[in-house]
Amino acid sequence: MIYIIIGVLAVILAVCILIYGRRKNKELLIRLEDMLEKARNGSFGGGRIDETMLSSIENSMARFLEDSCLAGENLREQKERIQTLISDISHQTATPISNILIYSQLLEELCQGQEEREYAAVVGRQAEKLKFLLDSLVKVSRLENGIIQTNPVLGSVGSLVEEVRAMGESKAAKKEISIETKGEDLPVTAYFDYRWTVEALYNLVDNAIKYTDSGGKIQIEVIPYTIFCRINVIDDGRGICEEDQAKIFQRFYRSKDVLEQEGVGLGLYLTREILKGEGGYLKVSSKEGQGSTFSVFLLMPDNTARQENSMGKQREVKNDV
Repeated sequence: MIYIIIGVLAVILAVCILIYGRRKNKELLIRLEDMLEKARNGSFGGGRIDETMLSSIENSMARFLEDSCLAGENLREQKERIQTLISDISHQTATPISNILIYSQLLEELCQGQEEREYAAVVGRQAEKLKFLLDSLVKVSRLENGIIQTNPVLGSVGSLVEEVRAMGESKAAKKEISIETKGEDLPVTAYFDYRWTVEALYNLVDNAIKYTDSGGKIQIEVIPYTIFCRINVIDDGRGICEEDQAKIFQRFYRSKDVLEQEGVGLGLYLTREILKGEGGYLKVSSKEGQGSTFSVFLLMPDNTARQENSMGKQREVKNDV
């Protein structure tokens, strides 16, 4: 009889221990979940850790979240300092460079001799180059640090192409280069930030004008696919050697074959970063002496496609590249 009683008590004790353990585990999970929720909201403040109340795993989680929140706060402060620095540089350099440009133009008009006018023109061109460099650096820095973010919305690809064509016509006319468009009248829409995508696409057209000989031709072509809309900027210029094609999207990279042309090597890098922020991408196809084709890919209005990794969907257009 006594063995039966001992057995029953042992079973009851085991059940009690099991219930107690489950309750403690549940309480621990609730506290850990509360910590994670506070960390997500940015309100986790750590606090005094009492080893008698918290398990070692809870203690470790608390310290990890406290360190993570501190690192996030430091990152935000660093980004704010960078934003302030960029704004200061942009503001402090804008006025002096503008003054140099104005006075160089006045000097060029007032100079009597041809040599003096040429010197003044050189000063003006270098000031314009410096202004372009600083503007590009500011844009790149803001994009990289998330200070400026693209906001892609559904828009007309035809309007985008027409805007870029109009922007490039004046510069192209000086070299007697024609800019033609194809497919811009199609009722095609895609997701893009209009302002930044105009700049990205114009960078490609501007490069095409720069590296195409007088009398050449540039074509902007729109090709809609199922998931992406493709915009080709095609020129019949000098082309890009295979070795350089892997490097041209790097910051400040300039091929030794084009060093005589004005530029700072930021246009293609900036274009790629803009498109990346919109969920699109950029490709190049070129042969030396046979021109180049830069292809911009923008997401089409398909809600399921927008939620997927765009890079994994490039197989759709590989046969057309």
